[in-house]
Amino acid sequence: MALSINDVKVGLTILVDGQVQLVIDTHHVKPGKGAAFVRAKIKNLKNGAIQEKTFRGDEKIEAAFVDERKLQYLYSSGGMYHFMDQDNYEEVAIPDERIENQKKFLKDNIEVLAHFYKNEILNIDLPNFIEFKITHTEPGIKGDTAKGGNKPAQIETGATIQVPLFINPQDIIKVDTRTGEYIERVG
Repeated sequence: MALSINDVKVGLTILVDGQVQLVIDTHHVKPGKGAAFVRAKIKNLKNGAIQEKTFRGDEKIEAAFVDERKLQYLYSSGGMYHFMDQDNYEEVAIPDERIENQKKFLKDNIEVLAHFYKNEILNIDLPNFIEFKITHTEPGIKGDTAKGGNKPAQIETGATIQVPLFINPQDIIKVDTRTGEYIERVG
């Protein structure tokens, strides 16, 4: 479906050069002389690259209908990550390179939101905050407080994050999956 530049809004998915893009930011410009145009910041849903694009007033933009599905993580094998579709219980295999940044926070049975375009997986979105058990870190010392500093700690998925000095092995912590930062100790 062809759209005019007036239809370009934040959150819209469009096709640009055959790639599915998400509009992150728009700025409609109507100069005193010449035709109006839209300057948009777009994100490639396949590889996460962000770029700026200018759409002229007479340009037609192709809408991309992206399907969102809830998937449950099952296991990884041979460079593929296997999920179960929560609606039809079919298994979906996603290549390693599609979830490059998220794989370090994938826990068994975690539910993710997957984006599909024409039955091809584009990417997945993890929950913003997930609780993990600390599997290895140097033990905390009595008297260490949150203001002291940070130390590396390995979580149950094998990823290493920075945590405050008072965190001990077997503690449960909350992590922001978007940034990989420690949020708080849960238990």
